[in-house]
Amino acid sequence: MAFQHGKDTYVSLDGDDLSAYVDSSDFEQSADVSKLTTYGKDSHVYGGGTKDATFKMSGTYDNTAGTGPRAVIQPLIGTTVELVRRIEGTGSGLPQDTVDVVVKKYTESSPAADYVKWTCECQCSDDVDSTAQSA
Repeated sequence: MAFQHGKDTYVSLDGDDLSAYVDSSDFEQSADVSKLTTYGKDSHVYGGGTKDATFKMSGTYDNTAGTGPRAVIQPLIGTTVELVRRIEGTGSGLPQDTVDVVVKKYTESSPAADYVKWTCECQCSDDVDSTAQSA
């Protein structure tokens, strides 16, 4: 068994590498479940259905003009763009998830005694392409 450190994660949104601004991300995949129980059964019977996925990321606010999270993400709210996530970093043969996402929400939080934080929520649209990276 080999463990993987999260520091190597790569994230791009609409072709913009946001990795240097992200300190946490969650990629959640799920599926609808339908009841198929019929008369005479003592237990429920279920069947799998349509898949779904969401992606969330967050970090410490950086006001870098043109490349910071606010400059990149805010104009994308409500649009469908490509998300690329590499959980083990970039390299030939390492896993990569690519999917179109609707950029659903961008939030900035300003605590009085800490740095400004930001979060972004995306709704995945269509199938997630999980493949190994090529050279």
